[in-house]
Amino acid sequence: MDVFYNVNGIGDVLIIPISEGNRYDVRHERIGDVVRITGDSDKVLGYNIFHASTYFSFLTNGKIMLTEEGLGELKQLFNQLELDDYLNFDLRPKFVIGHVMSKEQHENADKLSVCQVDVGDETLQIVCGAPNVDQGQNVVVAKVGATMPSGLKIKPTELRGVPSNGMICSQKELGLPNAPKEKGIYVLDNSYRAGEPFVI
Repeated sequence: MDVFYNVNGIGDVLIIPISEGNRYDVRHERIGDVVRITGDSDKVLGYNIFHASTYFSFLTNGKIMLTEEGLGELKQLFNQLELDDYLNFDLRPKFVIGHVMSKEQHENADKLSVCQVDVGDETLQIVCGAPNVDQGQNVVVAKVGATMPSGLKIKPTELRGVPSNGMICSQKELGLPNAPKEKGIYVLDNSYRAGEPFVI
């Protein structure tokens, strides 16, 4: 799970996005230095925590992967403020190495492939439109819940009637420097192992 901190651009505020909601039905409630952001049916969409540097030791500028230690510091602050919010975040990495176990032609689309991808702790079915995807490759997978550098949030979806859970990424989609202009996924060598985190 990624959180965000930009002391120069925003100030001493830790931003914790959890889920998306209707931007026209958003409410804010401040409890001490914690602002709880809620949407429909009081669903928690995220938190903004002011004076963050006084509470957390893990802050660096930009996107930060929340660890168990960081989550512990967050829970400690919530306990101090007597907030009983259920902070049961999925801290597993959202960008991981995947191994393409199989590739089948999509039954309703000539340019789409249906891939079974081993990501270490599970096998994901991912519909991919890249021309260079193939069985046996090591690739970078953005799992459901990942936020791409473009801001796109990865969700379960259906492409032409076939379920897809995640995305096999290109270098451009990952925001890597000197990404090639031609379309295609980022194929890794055999030194990578399925399930390993991929750090952007």
